[in-house]
Amino acid sequence: MISFGRLSTAMVTPFDSKGNIDFDKTTQLIEHLIQSGTDSLVVAGTTGESPTLTAEEKIALFRHTVKVVNGRIPVIAGTGSNNTRASIELSKKAEAEGVDAIMLVAPYYNKPSQEGLFQHFKIIAESTKLPVMIYNIPGRTSVLIEPKTTIRLANEVPNIMATKEASGSIDIITEIIANTEDDFLVYSGDDGLTLPILSIGGTGIVSVASHVAGNEMKEMVNAFLIGDVQTAASIHQRLLPLFRGLFAAPNPVPVKTALQMKGLDVGGVRLPLIPLTEDERTILSTLL
Repeated sequence: MISFGRLSTAMVTPFDSKGNIDFDKTTQLIEHLIQSGTDSLVVAGTTGESPTLTAEEKIALFRHTVKVVNGRIPVIAGTGSNNTRASIELSKKAEAEGVDAIMLVAPYYNKPSQEGLFQHFKIIAESTKLPVMIYNIPGRTSVLIEPKTTIRLANEVPNIMATKEASGSIDIITEIIANTEDDFLVYSGDDGLTLPILSIGGTGIVSVASHVAGNEMKEMVNAFLIGDVQTAASIHQRLLPLFRGLFAAPNPVPVKTALQMKGLDVGGVRLPLIPLTEDERTILSTLL
């Protein structure tokens, strides 16, 4: 099993003026993220606008990212969906492209039972030799992966080695940490909960804000790890308004705009997402 580090970035997908994936911009973004403290990359996740990417586009993005990263940090491919068979097929193709792990989001819209969730994740994980991170985000999927299901997956499926928890519940996350082995990695899916999750024994964060505040986030994490809780808390307090601002409109619209404001053009977003209004841009610029 591999380590994804403490600071993983859920990478946006750069587009050109026609709305196609811009691979040159993707290269620039990858280098920026590595230089600003990112320990691993999640590609074609929610922040990467996965619902609007075709399977062929995802595979091309996996291939390009693996080539550019060139073994410097782990690449985690977002291959989950609400179609178990399609997820298996995409996971196998991602493995063939050389990614280091896959991330599987809870099946949305279908609203499966907890047993259905367990079987879904289990059969996909068994179709690949890659490490698997599951992704619990009930606000987007309308289904909660209950702690007992995550714990069962962690304990019964050998290559399920991590979870990205965006339930927003410290109680849920504590229960998972308390009932899984020490090598099961529990990541926050919310930037604002990075420090609280570290404090209860979590691993780190799969971050959106690290696109524009990666060095500061890494400083916060490192300060906590060496026992300088006061410095870590101070950085958290300073970053919290930015964390909130990056989700004041649907993700990833604000973070793509923020990157543009900081001089790194990653293009716009695909419909049904739309650009920020002028008022929203002004507020975001002030936060930055």
